[in-house]
Amino acid sequence: MEENEEMIEKVISLITEKKLNELKEYLIHLNSADFPSIFEKLTDEQMVIVFRILPKDKAGEVFVELDSDDQELLITYLTDREIKNVMDELYMDDATDIIDEMPSDVVERILKNTRATDRKIINELLKYPDDTAGSLMTTEYVSLRKNMTVDEAFAEIKKKGLRKETIYNSYVVDSKGKLIGVVDIKDMLTTDRKNTIEEIMDTNVVKVNTLLDQEEVSKMFDKYDLVALPVVDKDELLVGIITIDDAFDVMQEENLEDFQKMVAINSTNDSTYMKTSVFVHAKNRIFWLLFLMLSATITGAITNHFEATIATMPVLVAFMPMLMDTGGNCGSQSSTLVIRGLATDEISTRDILKVFWKETRVSVVIGLVLALLNGARIWLTYSPKIAIVVSLSIFFVVILANVLGCVLPIAAKKLKLDPAIMAAPLISTIVDSCSVFLFFNLARLFFG
Repeated sequence: MEENEEMIEKVISLITEKKLNELKEYLIHLNSADFPSIFEKLTDEQMVIVFRILPKDKAGEVFVELDSDDQELLITYLTDREIKNVMDELYMDDATDIIDEMPSDVVERILKNTRATDRKIINELLKYPDDTAGSLMTTEYVSLRKNMTVDEAFAEIKKKGLRKETIYNSYVVDSKGKLIGVVDIKDMLTTDRKNTIEEIMDTNVVKVNTLLDQEEVSKMFDKYDLVALPVVDKDELLVGIITIDDAFDVMQEENLEDFQKMVAINSTNDSTYMKTSVFVHAKNRIFWLLFLMLSATITGAITNHFEATIATMPVLVAFMPMLMDTGGNCGSQSSTLVIRGLATDEISTRDILKVFWKETRVSVVIGLVLALLNGARIWLTYSPKIAIVVSLSIFFVVILANVLGCVLPIAAKKLKLDPAIMAAPLISTIVDSCSVFLFFNLARLFFG
């Protein structure tokens, strides 16, 4: 953090003192990923000065790292030639992502200053539905033929590899463009240069279809430890590759989305917290809060139903928060573990009975421990009868909460819903109503 502050202060100082040559030398040696945090502290004019000072290749790297607001701002300031220089340096998947997030007037200006061949590729990539493998992939990969020698393959990589996103893996295609194998650079470096690619290529290729969901794509990177993943169309023709950096971005995006759902935030906004307006923040949160608030009226109605019981034994009210909190916490723990298991494919919808049986046994152990400890305390403080009622309530509430916490996310998955919606806030609301109903019925049974 201190290092970031030092970088920002140095950049601002050099701009203020108009030491532009020194500033250029300093910026060249910075990592491209450091620029977004620097730009946050600069004025619009200072941002443009910094960007214009950068060499062409560095400017392209930095532009990709910036958020869409800063990218749009720069485009409004840059000349057509400067925009063309930036676009020439971008990989096709990055260029497509940028264009996809810009308003139409900005897109028109970007495309006008993009090479015709690149424009055609970008338009093709934009046709794929959002959040699919096709929308993630880049068309910049190295393709080889199986009858090439290793020497010929190296010559091909040297000739075309500079503009490709990765050269660690090269993909072998037939005369029609169908994917038939993959060869990595290590195998090529450690074999005889006269061997053919067919002799060293791996024909068991892990690949995906253009329409596969991006979450499934990211799981394949994790499962197979990939650095790149080929993408084929319905005819098995190689149309692009997805690299590990794009898969990592998807993992972050999906994790954020799940986290927001698990804390009852309905967000379709990709902006950062600080750049999102107060109104948008409120809009994203209000729906679920209203729903949960109205759901909580059920708990209130149940409490009113037992008004006579409360009037007879007001002391019972003192134990309601503990029961509701314990049930909600148990349900949250169970649902979080199951949602994580579903996300990593450790748990499937077919495992519902196994998970149910496991969580039931876990909840019995937890319920017994909590019930006995609380029962002993209440026995000494209040009375044996109250201790029994509260202990039994805790025991059954823990079992109920754990079972709901494991079953509801799996049921949501079965119904093609996101399991994350069956997380802490919703389960807590359900458990609250059930725990109050159970507690007062047990009290009635014991105390008449």
